[in-house]
Amino acid sequence: MSHSPPKATAKTWMGLAVLVLPLLLITIDGTVLILGLPAISAELSPTGIQQLWMIDIYSLVLASLLVAMSTLGDRFGRRRNLLIGAVIFAMASALGALATAPWMLIGARALLGVGGAIMMPSTLSLVRNMFLDRQQRRYAMAAWAAMASVGAAVGPIVGGWVIETFSWQAAFLMNIPVMLVLLVLGPILLPESRNPDLHRIDLASVALSFVGMIGTVYAIKTLTGDKDTALGITALVVGLVAIGLFIRRQLTLPTPLLEVRLFKVRYFRGAVIADLLSVFAMVGALVALVQHLQLVLGLNPLEASVWLIPQAVFAATAAFAAAVLVKRFLPAYVMASGLVIAAVGFSLTIFLTPTSSPVLIATALALVALGAGVGLALSNDIIMSSVKPDRAGQAAATSETAYELGTTLGTAVLGGVLVAWYTRVVTAGTAALDLPADLAERASSTMAEALLVSAEVGGSTGASVLETAENAFTDAITVTGIAGAALMVLTAIWTLVTLRGAAANTDLAAEHEHELVH
Repeated sequence: MSHSPPKATAKTWMGLAVLVLPLLLITIDGTVLILGLPAISAELSPTGIQQLWMIDIYSLVLASLLVAMSTLGDRFGRRRNLLIGAVIFAMASALGALATAPWMLIGARALLGVGGAIMMPSTLSLVRNMFLDRQQRRYAMAAWAAMASVGAAVGPIVGGWVIETFSWQAAFLMNIPVMLVLLVLGPILLPESRNPDLHRIDLASVALSFVGMIGTVYAIKTLTGDKDTALGITALVVGLVAIGLFIRRQLTLPTPLLEVRLFKVRYFRGAVIADLLSVFAMVGALVALVQHLQLVLGLNPLEASVWLIPQAVFAATAAFAAAVLVKRFLPAYVMASGLVIAAVGFSLTIFLTPTSSPVLIATALALVALGAGVGLALSNDIIMSSVKPDRAGQAAATSETAYELGTTLGTAVLGGVLVAWYTRVVTAGTAALDLPADLAERASSTMAEALLVSAEVGGSTGASVLETAENAFTDAITVTGIAGAALMVLTAIWTLVTLRGAAANTDLAAEHEHELVH
């Protein structure tokens, strides 16, 4: 005799509202400094590489620690982990606001990543354990995914408004009141859950996963940025070897840090990759096009943030639209359609010029957010529904690692392509202007530096530097957009192949256990 799982209560839905608060902030912090870079650059004078690290280090540390922190939550209590992470997140926010040098800001962002890594797996695994009914869980997952998408989308909007109204330090200070709300309401509305079967945490696995992630992403950043090639290749080898050793070790441990056998399941494997690439596209497009609004079109942070509102709206509605559409269509078809829409958004960059209307950029970002948001919502539902509740932490860590790795790679890879193309074109363009070597190097490093060099040189030469930089930056965005469009088409094909047959009402967890046994 089968029994229907218990339905969620009003208190459960209130608990969900509390859970999405830290998630919203965690994802906002991944992109909140994008519009703040010009103000930070003016005050702290970071190099181009330091600017990238100010954005990247947060997601990199977060992604590197998610697996370990999810295991801690499974063992000692997911709600407890959530509250401990809130305290660390609040402390790191205060340190970020007090930073007076680039390395201090980078360090504060790294500590924010630690706090986020402790909190984030608990948000998704608690949702899995709180909502046992599949239909209710789909909408709860849609709410979770919507907040994740909205956080990434509104990060620059929030940052633009806060920075323009107050200062870039306020972008850190705004985290503290939300963390205080979580610390008060969390113990009241959220149930504690843990996996009692877990034993000690394997520290060697923690170290290998961290080294593997750090090494691989640092290598991508270095190689795409056309910096020290030898160092980049060395970091790549170290990272890949560490990842290989990590996977091998997990297969031999009785209680692995990450159950890599989950990737034997086609639905799980397909959804994780789709999850990663959806976030990759959304963040990569955001990093490139937001800079065009500010650096080429000359909009201030608040003005630029206004043109990002359509993206935030589309990101918010995409998850709930996906939850409705899968009642009539298979998830694979819905996700693939969304990814094609994202590809169309990327393709609009071929029409971009230094004088294009912000409407073009807003439209491109909105389409990318819509398509990627659909993919993110359904991939998370499939990932979490593929496992039993006692494995929720493992699945949550995998899903969120994909999310944060996508955020980091979106910035590193597409951002790296943007910087590399820009540098190549500007270097060739300024060679004909007889600029002093130091000024030419500065102008070719970042678009922000080119603006400063143009103002310093002045006259016709300064105008030529500015024109060269604007054309180069616009061309670089077009190249990045074409690469993003191609990636989205490939991801759509991947989704159709790996997720075919997965239905909204299928007992994916039961199928998952069957595949693991066989």
